[in-house]
Amino acid sequence: MSDTDVPVFDITTAVSLDGRRFQLVGTVGSAAEPGRFVTLQAADVKQLGQVNAVHYEIGSALHAEGTLLGVISEDGRHLDSRRSHPFAAAAVEDASAETIELIYGSTGSTVQIGSYLASGGTPARLLPHRFNRHTFWCGQSGSGKTYALGVVLEQLLLRTALPMVIFDPNADFVNIREPSTGNEDSAATRMLSERDIRILRPSSPAKSSLRVRFVDLQMRARAAVLRLDPLADHAEYNELVHLEETVGTLNPEEVVPQILKRGTPAAHALAARIENLRVTNWSVWAAGREAVTDVLDARPDATVLDLGGFTYPDESLVVAMAVLDDLWAKREQKRPILIVIDEAHNLCSPDQTSPLHVAVRERIIQIAAEGRKFGLWLLLSTQRPSRIHPSIISQCDNLALMKMTSPVDLDELGTIFGFVPPALLSRSPQFKQGEALFAGGFVPAPAIVKMGGRLTREGGSDVSVPMRTP
Repeated sequence: MSDTDVPVFDITTAVSLDGRRFQLVGTVGSAAEPGRFVTLQAADVKQLGQVNAVHYEIGSALHAEGTLLGVISEDGRHLDSRRSHPFAAAAVEDASAETIELIYGSTGSTVQIGSYLASGGTPARLLPHRFNRHTFWCGQSGSGKTYALGVVLEQLLLRTALPMVIFDPNADFVNIREPSTGNEDSAATRMLSERDIRILRPSSPAKSSLRVRFVDLQMRARAAVLRLDPLADHAEYNELVHLEETVGTLNPEEVVPQILKRGTPAAHALAARIENLRVTNWSVWAAGREAVTDVLDARPDATVLDLGGFTYPDESLVVAMAVLDDLWAKREQKRPILIVIDEAHNLCSPDQTSPLHVAVRERIIQIAAEGRKFGLWLLLSTQRPSRIHPSIISQCDNLALMKMTSPVDLDELGTIFGFVPPALLSRSPQFKQGEALFAGGFVPAPAIVKMGGRLTREGGSDVSVPMRTP
């Protein structure tokens, strides 16, 4: 008998006093680890459970705790997750792949993202209908965070009709229409090629350029672009109020001359401010071309916004402001959309104090607090939870955690996401690249997953070190 044939627990006794949690004691047959699914047979009742924590020392018995997930039907084809029972003694066995599949019940469509690390390669799936909650995705540099996020976004495009807009600061998702090597002729890749995916970039031709109309920005956003305070800069602000319609419809090079025609001291000050900030040199202005908000109004299956190609740093913030303000202004239409923000600390940091940063962050805070009921759902991805404003991360109900070695960040995650078993959370520093912990509403039970492969080409892969030929 090979090591892989040995059961996880030998001569094991399990007990459940409350019918919700269980404890077991036994000898080690093979590597027992948190996240593994087991069956517990007590009399004529068979239940499915998941191991949350394992404790053992060399030469002593193994002790573990876990959660009961439901009662398995007599024919082994159904799981009643609404029921679980206490027991004084139960036999414990590894759950088969077929039994693990029962946790998805009658939820309908699922998306396969990889395999359960603790259960022998059994497929791991997410529940796409539970992306109607905000999701927090994090992992330190080198963990495979962006690649893994691409796996999930591809599957959502394949299996759902949920539109998404992707804020992409590093051009990681700009190739989401192009098959990766070896997937050129796969059925899934052909299906992806049929989706309506728009890639908007600053340097692209007119129909696919990433542009914003100044006149469409809310007054607060226009003032933030020009760093105007309505009280401290009241005269210039008032000039902007009077000129807001004409300035917005002019070509950039015509803006300053138009303002100077008013001849007032405030108008001259406003014109000087625009020239000093070089706002009219920004390539983000639509100037008669299609704006990003027009594209999103049509609700493509996915819209990728390449924010990294602008010359001036504030241009990407203007795009974020325009998109988020527009979605919020039209929230009563209740047209669902998944708002994916990669490197979310760029837009959600509590430490940024410029007017545009503050305006963008406040809008995201509002969407996090109130957007869910309008179909505005966030998926925030970052390397450091501590760099996200606490009012945003605290509103997230789904967690995807990849390798994270910072004790401070792990403690913060444990506090915010109290539903995650601490023993699973503590595994994160030992994760290999591509391994992730999923917990929350979009999984039936917290689980550690080995992510699957991408169907499309990753845009921001690392540059390899050039080597000399011997």
